[in-house]
Amino acid sequence: MQSFFRMAAVLLGATLSTAQDSTFTGLTSSLENIYRTAKAKTFSISPENLTGEKGKGAMAVQGSASAASSELGQGWKVNPYVVIKPGTAFTLADIHAQGAIQHIWMTPTGNWRYSILRMYWDDETTPSVEVPVGDFFAMGWGKYAPIASQAICVNPGSAFNSYWPMPFRKRAKLTLENIDDNPMTVYYQVDYTQAPVPADAAYFHAQFRRTNPLPYKQVYTIADGIKGKGHYVGTYMAWGVHNNGWWGEGEIKFFMDGDKQFPTIAGTGTEDYFCGSYNFENKEKRQYETFTTPYTGLIQVIKPDGLYQSQQRFGLYRWHLTDPVRFESDLKVTIQALGWKGNTRKYLPLMDDIASVAVWYQMEPHGAFPKLPSRDELAVN
Repeated sequence: MQSFFRMAAVLLGATLSTAQDSTFTGLTSSLENIYRTAKAKTFSISPENLTGEKGKGAMAVQGSASAASSELGQGWKVNPYVVIKPGTAFTLADIHAQGAIQHIWMTPTGNWRYSILRMYWDDETTPSVEVPVGDFFAMGWGKYAPIASQAICVNPGSAFNSYWPMPFRKRAKLTLENIDDNPMTVYYQVDYTQAPVPADAAYFHAQFRRTNPLPYKQVYTIADGIKGKGHYVGTYMAWGVHNNGWWGEGEIKFFMDGDKQFPTIAGTGTEDYFCGSYNFENKEKRQYETFTTPYTGLIQVIKPDGLYQSQQRFGLYRWHLTDPVRFESDLKVTIQALGWKGNTRKYLPLMDDIASVAVWYQMEPHGAFPKLPSRDELAVN
């Protein structure tokens, strides 16, 4: 298995020879190079140090936990979280430097579909990332499930972690907007390094889409309008099935660099793309079997409960860490929703509830994102 450091080098578009340079090790590290020094500085932004400045952590004398720390005073967990009011956006981080975000941890409360995470690189006026926070961390159904992957980890009780390397050359701005009617509490930490960024390092992008229901005989679009040079590195899908029977016969397709009617890459089935087989079925137990691995997983099988929870829902991820899909000028990604007609061997186009997050790196500028669905269209009922 390749180390995550080598994979991060691939993700950033760097050669392995570049990755051995001590400057680059300041952006990405692993066991194979953790002993090396680098021309880099480490910083961390949290509610206890909102700017990440050197020597400015844990200085608050009043804050979100003032009552609890009143007898202990400054330095004793005075401001460990923030509260985002309804209809407002909070700036999680605003970094004016050159370097890379290496890790994001957060545990937001409230409706995860109604918390919109956005990221802006350098002088952008439109975000390179615009995704509901739950879907960004592969929790699109608003229910906890553990994930142990290279890029995303979700740990008990609802601890969201991103290890995607996110380089920037001038500025990195991260915001979280609360579109719910209720305030939300957020504990968070953004860990980053200041270091020179290689010339061939591309920028991190993530885009959310949802269609409910998918019109009959239409394919679901995971990503479209991607313009520029880069590489596609991941897919998360929250798939709600409206029919009985198996739902995952559909093929994924990557249209790149001028492909029109037919793609360059065509998969053989939905569970095949997510690196499973034969319905993700445990044949002895005759049921779906969840799994989480460094690169892929079926992490949620939400079953009907006999009352109001009436539909089957699935959560799946596939990170292209060792097999990024590279494109020179443009990329479009689609997947079919396809099942079987009863016990026959005839395909049935499905009209399911499908949401997705597409993850890729590219050189800027990026193409226009589709308009984020309205709050009602985002809702998980």
